Amino acid sequence: MKKVSAIICAYNEEKTLKDVILSVSESLIVSEIIVVNDGSSDSTKKIIEELQKEIEITAIHLAENKGKGYAMAVGVENSIFDIMLFVDADQSNIVQGYINQLTNPLLKEESDMVLGYSTVNILNQDINPLKILTGERALYKEDIIPILDKMKESRFGVETLLYFYYISIGKSIKFIRLKGMAHKDKYKKMSAFKATTGYINEGFEIAYTAFKNYELLLKSVEKQISKRVKQ
Repeated sequence: MKKVSAIICAYNEEKTLKDVILSVSESLIVSEIIVVNDGSSDSTKKIIEELQKEIEITAIHLAENKGKGYAMAVGVENSIFDIMLFVDADQSNIVQGYINQLTNPLLKEESDMVLGYSTVNILNQDINPLKILTGERALYKEDIIPILDKMKESRFGVETLLYFYYISIGKSIKFIRLKGMAHKDKYKKMSAFKATTGYINEGFEIAYTAFKNYELLLKSVEKQISKRVKQ
């Protein structure tokens, strides 16, 4: 039976990180927890080290912030098992059952990648973002080994890269609504100026990743067209 490695990438998420790690550790389906501290300047490192006294955690502390894609790739490189479960460190509410919902389709070999999406609260408005940009996902390790270098360069555009890559090689993707899951948006974690700047930078990184990997985009479009013609 395939086993699950949970990868939690954190950059200055001291307010939510502990609860996220503890929630993941309670899941019987997770065989390994890897926490990648992506150059945090807050108490992230201290929180991880304290939890290591109680929970078995593989901790990776990057000297500087390298971006989400790099942190995810490093987590994969240091994992042992077959299924990679990515969990965002900024969740404020993890409902029991999320992990099973994300991993069961892979354990049963019903899908190649599962994306769990929810809404995000921005300026007191609940917005349903593009499903492909969700941070909660599960996939087979062997499928992303060929693009780890691309992931390291993608920063916040990593979700876009993964989506185009999976479509381009004909892999199946399953979307699951994780009801009740909540993330702390940037406006609750920092000043309005820094939050706005952060969202703009993330948007740029997503667009840049799509442009840089246009060959995957073209292949994914071709796959979609071919699929519709066959139907």
